[in-house]
Amino acid sequence: MNFDFSDDQKFLKNEARKFLDANCPTSRVRKVLDDDGKAYDEDLWKAVAGQGWLGAAIPEEHGGLGLGHLELCVIAEELGRVVAPIPFASTVYFLAEAIMLAGNDEQKAHLLPKIAAGEVIGAIATSEGPGVLNASSLQSTVSDGKLNGVKIPVTDGDIATVALVLAKENGKAGLYLADLTDASVAREAVKTLDPTRDAARLTFKDTPVRRVGNAGEGFELVEQIFDRAAVLLAFEQTGGADRCLEMAKEYALERYAFGRVIASYQAIKHKLADMYVKNELSRSNAYYGAWALNTNAPELPVAASAARIAASEAFWFGSKENIQTHGGIGFTWEMDCHLYYRRSRQLSLVAGAPRVWKERLVSHLERRNAAAAA
Repeated sequence: MNFDFSDDQKFLKNEARKFLDANCPTSRVRKVLDDDGKAYDEDLWKAVAGQGWLGAAIPEEHGGLGLGHLELCVIAEELGRVVAPIPFASTVYFLAEAIMLAGNDEQKAHLLPKIAAGEVIGAIATSEGPGVLNASSLQSTVSDGKLNGVKIPVTDGDIATVALVLAKENGKAGLYLADLTDASVAREAVKTLDPTRDAARLTFKDTPVRRVGNAGEGFELVEQIFDRAAVLLAFEQTGGADRCLEMAKEYALERYAFGRVIASYQAIKHKLADMYVKNELSRSNAYYGAWALNTNAPELPVAASAARIAASEAFWFGSKENIQTHGGIGFTWEMDCHLYYRRSRQLSLVAGAPRVWKERLVSHLERRNAAAAA
């Protein structure tokens, strides 16, 4: 059994790293961070689209490369390493996956080629504020093809052109496509810890929508989409965690204290070793998730939950230990440490907090064990 990527996939990974090293240094990330009027790097977005990455998993008949989810995973890892300031996750992991999973032929033919070409920016709008959303608390409604309600926060909602919106119709939850360029949609920017991945409050007033999937299966679809996105997000988080370890190690080998490089002190060695262990656990779970996603295995919900939990922990831990390893200078604006801490916090919440995924993992395992015992 092969637990590694193929040579072609490793080649794609290396080429992606070369491209991003050349086209996405942290100076470009900082330009988005420092400019309140700039929500993402448009030039980088166009360049990534030109590489074909937006359509890596989209079938060729719909304008994509038709490579598969394993190739998308290796791209996601490299994007995470450079904390790319583009709406790749919202568009590819959520919108494109949802359309490929549950869209009808017309929706696939209309949206997937535009996603692959970078002509569409996606967003998923499920949350309506603090707390866990369920059938009884869902307030957004659809009647006669018109959507009314408020969604907050919506990652990339201030720049997206199309959103997937969870709403009730005739008392049953459904998932709907909304054109965010329609005049009936009001957007209000929401301040977040990571301005390189903005969020917004979206208000819909009689906004025309089209349903994705069948009526009444909104929550089921959202769970399936989140499982798929969780694996891809885990690769981004693993890439970011790896870069945090590299930064901490490089600085520890250069910084002297009391006549010795700080990497020679046991306390620093412990930090780096703990980061390495968490990163390897994250990678192992991400690989398990990649296999389940690529083969559409029944283990996907469990694998996705495990990958999401391990990757969120690894990236958060790595980002804060990177700051600690740098010492006082690690807290300054000039150092890049905070870019990774910001992104670790953003990615850990974009598809539900780790606490939610831990509960989902336990529920899936309980159901699996009960079925095995029956």
